[in-house]
Amino acid sequence: MTTRRMLMAAAGVLVAAAMTGSAAAQTKMVMKAADVHPLGYPTVEAVVQMGKKLEAATNGRLSIQMFPSMQLGGEKEMIEQAQIGALQYARVSVGPVGSVVDNLNVFNLPFVFRDTAHMRAVIDGPIGDRLLKEITDNPKSGLIGLAWMDSGARSFYNKQKDIKTVADLKGLKFRMMGNPIFVDTANALGANGVAMGMDQVMNALQTGVVDGAENNPPSYDSFGHVPVAKHYSLTEHLIIPEILVFSKKAFDSMSKEDQALILKFGKETQLEQRKLWDERTKVAMDKIKAAGVNVITIADKKPFQDAVKPVWDKYGAKYADLVKQIQDTK
Repeated sequence: MTTRRMLMAAAGVLVAAAMTGSAAAQTKMVMKAADVHPLGYPTVEAVVQMGKKLEAATNGRLSIQMFPSMQLGGEKEMIEQAQIGALQYARVSVGPVGSVVDNLNVFNLPFVFRDTAHMRAVIDGPIGDRLLKEITDNPKSGLIGLAWMDSGARSFYNKQKDIKTVADLKGLKFRMMGNPIFVDTANALGANGVAMGMDQVMNALQTGVVDGAENNPPSYDSFGHVPVAKHYSLTEHLIIPEILVFSKKAFDSMSKEDQALILKFGKETQLEQRKLWDERTKVAMDKIKAAGVNVITIADKKPFQDAVKPVWDKYGAKYADLVKQIQDTK
């Protein structure tokens, strides 16, 4: 951790430590929030708006200071800072929290959701509530699970050719997130999955280290990959919601009234972020098409779903009960 981050962490711990007993109800608190995405991105904007609601509800006593664009590090670093109380809010992916709360990893399975509407029905219902509670109740997490955030469906884009069938993926190298499930998913489809950080993808595309990557429309657009990879096939092989968490250390230092506000506004932001997400997705798709990208709709996804059976055989058995509940959700 850099000296700057250490100082910020220490300052956060002091703020949290100072807020005990009845003092917590009176102390002005500027809560830190972090995200890897830039200002204006739906997940970032949703938390900024939540901060305004908190300020209004507490006459300015509680507020949020947003640190976007990885200013406080990546998601792993953000979680670590939240665990010690140096950071209050963190918007993170399933992966880093899934290492502590294993059931979250069910969302990483390819085609576990029929479509985005199905995913939303799941996270808005008992399954979503249960998994957020598992984050909160797990003593190793150090986090409070507040809300799910939409990150759309991930689809393949590349600079070589249109992908219309499973056979079209054969031999192409695709950047995948650094999780064995994701790499195995690409390999099962006949491609070559290459795990690497997002900060390396543009150079890898330009130099031919990879032929393509996969992501949702807003990220495909905002990361600047459209000009170098103009074939976008809507396979929607991964639909992975993201999570808004709060520092348990900070939460425990707050009054019951303030805790209730954190939980209330956290839950409300689940639907508020979704509206922002849908608006951003439409804008991104319009820009992608205007840039001359070949956007391929995959009408029949069954061949793709059949191809990833080895991934399910390898990883899915342990989540069988949860998968059935997801599949039964209408």
